[in-house]
Amino acid sequence: MNTTRKVATDQQALETLQRLEEELTNRLEKLSADMSKSHSADSGEQAVERENDEVVEQLQHDTGEELRQVGQAIKRIEAGTYHQCQQCGGEIAEARLQVLPYVSICIACAELAG
Repeated sequence: MNTTRKVATDQQALETLQRLEEELTNRLEKLSADMSKSHSADSGEQAVERENDEVVEQLQHDTGEELRQVGQAIKRIEAGTYHQCQQCGGEIAEARLQVLPYVSICIACAELAG
């Protein structure tokens, strides 16, 4: 990929990642607010609420992990290594980055990881 096209692609990816970062941050804030709600006095309802808490906790974890990956991708753009596989050092295909803009490894390494 030529340098001019790569710079344009990186700028577009950066904008996409920044929007995603904002969305994930907002989602995390809403999940945290949901977790801070008090539970019902009714024991039957408490059981359901505690199950809901487990689901929300997992969503918080998953959202936090995705947010971390987005942050790392932004740093790779800034460092000029966005297209470089973090495992083998090869190039990550543009199509893969368009689908998963925060991906850090090429498809070959992803397949090896299983």
